[in-house]
Amino acid sequence: MWGKKALTALAFAVLLPLQVFAEGPKKIQDNSFLLEEAYNQEPGVVQHIQTFMYLKKSQDWVYSFTQEWPVPKETHQLSYSIPVLHISDPENSSGIGDILINYRYQAVLKDHIAFSPRFSVILPTGDYKKGHGTGSVGLQTNIPLSVELSDTVVSHWNLGATYTPGSRESGGAKADTTAFNYGVSLIYLVTENFNLMLEAAGTSGEAVQADGSRQRADTFFINPGVRFALNFASGLQIVPGFSMPIGIGASAGEFGGLAYLSFEHPLF
Repeated sequence: MWGKKALTALAFAVLLPLQVFAEGPKKIQDNSFLLEEAYNQEPGVVQHIQTFMYLKKSQDWVYSFTQEWPVPKETHQLSYSIPVLHISDPENSSGIGDILINYRYQAVLKDHIAFSPRFSVILPTGDYKKGHGTGSVGLQTNIPLSVELSDTVVSHWNLGATYTPGSRESGGAKADTTAFNYGVSLIYLVTENFNLMLEAAGTSGEAVQADGSRQRADTFFINPGVRFALNFASGLQIVPGFSMPIGIGASAGEFGGLAYLSFEHPLF
């Protein structure tokens, strides 16, 4: 897992040539960790997002790179997400997972409420024989809702589903599978550039067994964390963040760490 020293060194390497923004802070938005916020990219602005999560009990980890683009304005957004996984059981293997191609529609953005449903195609780029993917094209939808409860408190809500026809297990057996995700968070704006976060997120998904049957497994984590923003005269905003996922219920006994790093800047 990335430590604070590594992230600090990376931040300073990027920041040294730049001048700090002097005209006032830019509010942190669209920078949650386990949840999706309902804010599309502003016109002419692209965002690059990296996350790394390590779970201590299983010793599994996942790194993800996401890039978001307005098309061409805030109403429509395209993005892609590339995961890299490490699965300890049974083969202790690492590799690229299934890549997502995403479209999101900014249906509502007014009166302290944002709503932007997302539709994704999941490409079978991960090796299903090693547990890195499903071996089949999947479809996913997620419905994020963001509500500003006050000047200092924001809440985010997610509900989504995934359908994968012909999903494969490592031996090649196939079955159609479904999965569901849900979550809620509270963000406390200590300042516009420094936020405290508390997320709760869960999943319930089916996995194909060797005989072609399906077995459902659940996860649930609470995730306390912190994020802060560095703003620059060029329009660049860098948002590092750290959190500690803690499993409860079906995930009781699991815990770990999460590092987050976002770069958001004008295209020209």
